[in-house]
Amino acid sequence: MKVLFLGSSHFSKVVLEKMLDSGINVSCVITQPDKPSGRGHKFLPTEVNVFAREKGIDVKTFDKIKLHIEEIKEIDFDISVVASFGQILPNSFLDLKLCINVHPSLLPKYRGASPIQTTILNGDEETGVTIMKVAQAVDSGDIIIQKRIELNGEYYKELEEKLGILGGEMICEVINNYEKGKIEFTPQDHEKAILVQKFNKEDGKLDFGNLPKDLVNRVRALSETIGTYFFIDDMLVKVERLQDVSGECQVEQGFILNNKKRFVIGCKDGAVEVCSCKAPSGKTVSGRDFINGHNNLLSKKVNNA
Repeated sequence: MKVLFLGSSHFSKVVLEKMLDSGINVSCVITQPDKPSGRGHKFLPTEVNVFAREKGIDVKTFDKIKLHIEEIKEIDFDISVVASFGQILPNSFLDLKLCINVHPSLLPKYRGASPIQTTILNGDEETGVTIMKVAQAVDSGDIIIQKRIELNGEYYKELEEKLGILGGEMICEVINNYEKGKIEFTPQDHEKAILVQKFNKEDGKLDFGNLPKDLVNRVRALSETIGTYFFIDDMLVKVERLQDVSGECQVEQGFILNNKKRFVIGCKDGAVEVCSCKAPSGKTVSGRDFINGHNNLLSKKVNNA
């Protein structure tokens, strides 16, 4: 059974690695073209591209799949697997061979671009992976298998890794069952579908008029991707780790605790502590070190409360 794999993100790379470790024959990988990254806007390949080439797998970078159907027809494969590829696949591709998707949520919750971030942001107690047949509408195809896991305070990257490993194990199981003619398809309940979009920089702004758990969930969900932040006067503070300290500290909503040892800010019905953040120099420091270096901020009010 020869597999054509389509993916572009770290999640995709983890799934692909698990497939290869399990002996799945991946004949070719399609990923997104190199994109500018960092301050220098240097063009860099996707993680999937780098990993697949290291493993000696043929890699193709297509910006628009629909323009390369004839080339794809020349690839020797029996089934295609998609995991966080980043493109809508046209019917001209889906009609070639069975195409199945590794999706990091419990469909029909959450369809779209940000299932892992949304799971954390919403404070869900569980999530999981769905393997489904790819359909034209986003994440709407028939379900083959689902598995659940409980959340335990993970930040985005940790949860992405866990779901990638789980998804890799599941897709291997599905491919092996497909070879034996043992897979079944169950339609989704489309009325229960929740569509989620990409987050932007503004979504990372922290509002201390919110509850502690909501602030912590926002940092867990977004700090490692688009970034989470707030302003004190004209100073931008980028928060990397945050915890609820409502049972330990009392401080007025929106104000910084007058304590040189802890960077604590009052919020609605509680308080949160900045455990790590970025200094103006761009270096990551502990909240304690940051507040020690900025004693003038003690007892001040943040801009968004």
